[in-house]
Amino acid sequence: MAVIGILALQGAFIEHEKMIRSLGADTVEIRNKGDLTHLDGLILPGGESTTQRKLLKEEGLFDPLKKAIEGGLPVLATCAGMILLARHLDNDDNPCFGTLPVTVRRNAYGRQLGSFITTADIKGIGPFRMNFIRAPYITEADPEVEILAAVDSHIVAVRYKNQTALAFHPELGKDTRIHEAFLQQAESYGQ
Repeated sequence: MAVIGILALQGAFIEHEKMIRSLGADTVEIRNKGDLTHLDGLILPGGESTTQRKLLKEEGLFDPLKKAIEGGLPVLATCAGMILLARHLDNDDNPCFGTLPVTVRRNAYGRQLGSFITTADIKGIGPFRMNFIRAPYITEADPEVEILAAVDSHIVAVRYKNQTALAFHPELGKDTRIHEAFLQQAESYGQ
């Protein structure tokens, strides 16, 4: 059974935890270095990316998590998590992990009032209900990045090596297909 670490410093981590547990996997809430036990996968949830970046460094989590991601640990990043992974940020000169070769625009759809729900196709999954909350999107992706979904010509889901990054919140719906695909990747990594 896969063990999924969920960054639990701030943001929408509990919804991911409930969804992963409903699919039969174990979870570990990551709040400090002592929580970094054997992990088969990592979820970087939505929330406030600036706050998460600050807490990652204060709690000594930044270096070990970056090393794990670069070492191949499967990652599912949603909303703020996508911002944490991005190599470049359109409107911020301080990227975090920088492991995903894309450029991301923070709060690309505006503030809370710009939040919306739509349905779009995700490569390998099909139509999926997407919940965007103060969401980013990708303005540029290197050629080796696989584009999984776009909404209104904006890239909102990508895969690069072990990293899957989404601008929306799949954990807020009932559709578990994205989390199921992530768990398959985590189980393969753990073997």
